[in-house]
Amino acid sequence: MTATTLTPSGSQDTMATVKHALRENSLLLATLLLLGLAGAIAPAIFKAENLANMALQFAPLGIVVLGQMLVILVRGLDLSVSSVMATSAVIATSFSGNNADLVWIVPLALGTGALVGLANGLLVTQRNVSPFLATLATMIMLQGARNAWTQGAPSGNVPPLLRVIGAGMTQGLPNNLLPLLCIAAFSYVLLHKSSFGRRMYLVGGSPNAARLVGIAVSRVTITAYVLSGVFAAVSGIILSGYVSVVDNWVGKNFELDSIVAAVMGGIALSGGRGGVRDALLGVAILVLLSNAVVIVGLPIHVQLVMKGFIIVAAAALYVAKSKVRA
Repeated sequence: MTATTLTPSGSQDTMATVKHALRENSLLLATLLLLGLAGAIAPAIFKAENLANMALQFAPLGIVVLGQMLVILVRGLDLSVSSVMATSAVIATSFSGNNADLVWIVPLALGTGALVGLANGLLVTQRNVSPFLATLATMIMLQGARNAWTQGAPSGNVPPLLRVIGAGMTQGLPNNLLPLLCIAAFSYVLLHKSSFGRRMYLVGGSPNAARLVGIAVSRVTITAYVLSGVFAAVSGIILSGYVSVVDNWVGKNFELDSIVAAVMGGIALSGGRGGVRDALLGVAILVLLSNAVVIVGLPIHVQLVMKGFIIVAAAALYVAKSKVRA
């Protein structure tokens, strides 16, 4: 018998493989570590009732984050998602409250989201308005339109089917996971199995280089904003079933949470890097942290400080990487 010896090159290959695996799954490992840490600090976080509550919170935010991810991939930002959600929720409660109303609710809400996304995309690409200002403007315009329509009065005319989807459970799993899984599958196929997804990554990586190889950068960017608007509208419809009574501020702070979760998931604010799995892991981490803050008994303001710190850290990391590349 001959002893098998590990050559230096073989050892280096093994180490390289291990490092690559750790790097590729670092977010998953961080999520598992955070779960263990949260369980040690606040065991109540793993009670069945709280787990069910976190699961119900996961889907609406996850859907919005997937749309935000698409926009960030093409070097954009969408602050209007929370306002689109609220508008969709208001549309969902503006009828008689019967399931038959869904024939009108769904196309109106999705159409509104698509139009807002189209407006955002046109402002950014055709008028060279910064994504921050363009989406902030549409957010404010939608707020004004909602207030004019509702006169500030809340409504509880949510169709029963939306209540089942938004707040119901089947075999211990939230029903709202089904639309999230459908949108996640669509996003995965779009990004990783289609030529359009490759164009999105190229546009995010270098718009000028994308133009040189014949990619319609404006069209790709506008499509990303339209999809973000549609995803936000879907989330708003689901959220209306979860909260049951809808006012003008349903979805408040989702614009911040979606950006924070995307950044936590490794979606590069500089564009061109990120994926569906990591975006959803970012959502899981944010939902877990938010619930841990509440269960531990810390002031709710701690959440805002934490989210702000994450965005600043991500921006600082981007600047540092840019200097290294330079």
